[in-house]
Amino acid sequence: MAGVSVCIKYSMFIFNVVSWLCGTSILAVAIWLQAGKDGPEILSPGAATINPYIAVNILIVVGVTIMILGFLGCFGAMKENQFVLLLFFIGLTLILLLQVVAGIVGATNKSKTERALKETLQTNVHLLSATNGKLFQKAFSEIQEKLKCCGLINGASDWGDNFQYYYKSCECPGASDSSCTKYDGKTIYKQMLIFKKSFHSYWTSVWTGSC
Repeated sequence: MAGVSVCIKYSMFIFNVVSWLCGTSILAVAIWLQAGKDGPEILSPGAATINPYIAVNILIVVGVTIMILGFLGCFGAMKENQFVLLLFFIGLTLILLLQVVAGIVGATNKSKTERALKETLQTNVHLLSATNGKLFQKAFSEIQEKLKCCGLINGASDWGDNFQYYYKSCECPGASDSSCTKYDGKTIYKQMLIFKKSFHSYWTSVWTGSC
């Protein structure tokens, strides 16, 4: 029984260390978006009526919450402190309840959420082909290169005349690859960012707090 207890103790410690690191990463990204010089350009790319900083503030709260819970879990497991562990499990229960409430609210406001998302996407697509918004275009091209995709909704055409400046981030290694296609004489990735599974997985992990 003692061996099992030690195993559970250290397993819980390792799990909460990972959770704490995830919370730290989320908080760091949110603070960078909030205070960094490129943040305002990336978050407020156009004349969208929604406030993108709301999402950043939510990320800050999520990051801080995960960090606190991770610390409580680590401390409680190592010190075998029942009070701290109780706080940890109460925190987990509250998060679960908040997720249920958020799911219900999201389901009842589905049309508003979809409209806000569509508005944001259209604004970003417009920026890709605009003559201004260089910081946003540069940041987006880096995302394309990392996730191996091209464009946001309609593919390379989202870039308009700017494609000639950023096509390098869209380039596909070989024309024979099924994930590649031809556009404006270039071999580029066929898939758009909005349909990338890795993109959806990343944001799902961010919002659920599981890196």
